Amino acid sequence: MAGHSKWANIKHKKARNDAKRGKAWSKCVRAIIMAAKNGGGDPGTNLTLRYAIEEAKAENVPKDTIANGIKKGTGELEGVNYESVVYEGYGANGVAVMLETLTDNRNRTAPEIKKLLEKYGGNLGTNGCVSYLFKACGEAYVAKSEADEEKLMEVALEAGAQDVVDTGESWQVLAEPEGFIAVREAIDAAGIAIESAGLTMVPSTTVTCRGKDAQKVFNLIEALEDHDDVQKIHANFEIPDDEMALLEG
Repeated sequence: MAGHSKWANIKHKKARNDAKRGKAWSKCVRAIIMAAKNGGGDPGTNLTLRYAIEEAKAENVPKDTIANGIKKGTGELEGVNYESVVYEGYGANGVAVMLETLTDNRNRTAPEIKKLLEKYGGNLGTNGCVSYLFKACGEAYVAKSEADEEKLMEVALEAGAQDVVDTGESWQVLAEPEGFIAVREAIDAAGIAIESAGLTMVPSTTVTCRGKDAQKVFNLIEALEDHDDVQKIHANFEIPDDEMALLEG
């Protein structure tokens, strides 16, 4: 199972407690602030902001919280000054890891990320050490109970999707970032509910992990997910279904 798709597949099935929900909302608001700061407060002309708003809605972030985030980004309200930093490195068994972060203090964030990677058998690398292994892509997950493969493929591919992939319990719809909104809107218009959707980085190659390596990678991703400054995690691990069942159990 591929890290870029299956981790999201696991994540959107996991029950969120109040602490997890609050952390997810905070990360969504950070993304909105940065998008509005860099490209303006109109999602009609700022695609990055539109994606950030869509992801916030998927996490059930309140409308007024989203609106305030936009205002903080445009300067209408006072807010924290965040900086976008991408960290690259490796997990156990040579798994490539790329992290998108938003931080108000990179002197704090960098050593914390380095420590987490090393704690779980990896290390922090230099810029460019793994980014060449990933390609930007839009992805959406649809439960198999929502639509059969033929119907979903017809709707998605006609709207410009690149592929529909069977990930087990769900269908994964892949599209170019520029056309992803149109694909998502077409799926919605067809009355097909989307479990989760957003922009990601798809790896060109994957690394299979078993046993202790699988446990280390699993624990690393969970620890990184829990870090306040980490917005998105991209990794190229594969963990066979039998191993994942043990880890989730």
